[in-house]
Amino acid sequence: MPPHAFADRPAGQPPERGAVDALISQTRRLLGDVDAVRRESVMTDETNPESRWQRALYELAVHQLSDLDRHLAQLREGPDPLAGLPAQRVTATPPPGSLLSRVGSAEWNLLTDEATWSGELYQILGRDPGAPALTLDELPALVHADDQPKLTAMVTDCLIDGKPIDGEFRVVRPDGSARTVHMMGEPVLDADGATASMWAVVRDVSELRRSQRAVSETRDSLQRQRHIAQTEHRLAVELQEAVLPPWRGSLRLPHSGPGGLDLAARYFPSSVGNLVGGDWYDALELPGGRTLLTVGDLTGHGVAVTSGMAMLLGAVRGMAMCDTPPGELLGSLNHLLDSSGQPALGSALCCRYDPAARTLAWAQAGHPAPLLFRDGTGRALTPPDGVLLGATSGADYGQAEEPLRAGDLLLLHTDGLVPQRGSTAAGRLLALAEPLTAARDAQDCVRVLQDEFGRGEREDDACVLVARIGS
Repeated sequence: MPPHAFADRPAGQPPERGAVDALISQTRRLLGDVDAVRRESVMTDETNPESRWQRALYELAVHQLSDLDRHLAQLREGPDPLAGLPAQRVTATPPPGSLLSRVGSAEWNLLTDEATWSGELYQILGRDPGAPALTLDELPALVHADDQPKLTAMVTDCLIDGKPIDGEFRVVRPDGSARTVHMMGEPVLDADGATASMWAVVRDVSELRRSQRAVSETRDSLQRQRHIAQTEHRLAVELQEAVLPPWRGSLRLPHSGPGGLDLAARYFPSSVGNLVGGDWYDALELPGGRTLLTVGDLTGHGVAVTSGMAMLLGAVRGMAMCDTPPGELLGSLNHLLDSSGQPALGSALCCRYDPAARTLAWAQAGHPAPLLFRDGTGRALTPPDGVLLGATSGADYGQAEEPLRAGDLLLLHTDGLVPQRGSTAAGRLLALAEPLTAARDAQDCVRVLQDEFGRGEREDDACVLVARIGS
């Protein structure tokens, strides 16, 4: 290949040994710090996309810092003493492990057509160190067929236009394995400014690119999982709201007379993860002017559980229309869900209000008791005698009755309404007795609850139903 002339460029000065030692020390400190943080921070759940992505990213960082440490060490040690010898005199093999710890170098003399390779380059390319180094014309024979045009273009631009070489391509070693190498090089000029030779360094970046692909793939997997979770969450919320009764404000039942109910309810969706479950509320006017009030939840989360709620509400309404008492209704509902497999009943509260007698008959299945607010104070209703928190299939749940007055306020809620459960949850709700009893109607009561519990992140969904006894 004939030489070409172009503008010369000043050569850089080699770094001082002390400066390189300082860089090596800094790199090793940083490598130790990154490795320590990796061991403390990375989750070990292989099924978690975020855990896999974190591990891949830490491994890439450690890999790059390790490469930097090795390259700085090689810079401090100086070039391979065999690098300047003619190819046929290269007989030594670099020590094991140097494939990734050192960089191979080569020079091609355009005047004599002589090629000189370092021992590291022979190992990177999988060549016999006793064999002659390949000339520039022979070099493409080692390169993957798809990447040969890229190498030819880089070498041509370097020799003709003086452009530096900086690119990657795949080489196929004699054993058939493929490696990805990164070549950086530039022309060497003679005294007249003509191209006399080309010098290059070659680094095996196969493992580095593997680590980068792992980061990219795990990141894409994590993004897909998050997108799927967000989509499922949105669909579950939409389905939940579609299945629940269509009314969103106060509801006055069409045939309610004296002592009727002013009703309002609200669904509080979860805001964290994909934890939309099978929480429900319902109100239904029954024959004879009585009213069915229910809240509860199914076990599990997601679209499948939410879709099962339609079956549950249909079953509850059907049994209530047949004048089934609350305790017996819960027993039959438990038996129905046990027979269908999934979803399973988590908890439920079933109430039947009789406006003529102003009494509330109710039963619970592992659920908070209704709260009664009257004259500025509140209390939880006393559970029925013999209440069963996990009745066997076909068994009836205990049932209690509570006399009510005009102006009384009933509050039915699922467990997730407040972060804490049990007495703490009831305590926070009962502390709202004054604003709840002072509210103009049931819808205003729901607004009080929204102001108290509707802000911030919610780990689980919840339902609340408020009923005020008319005069």
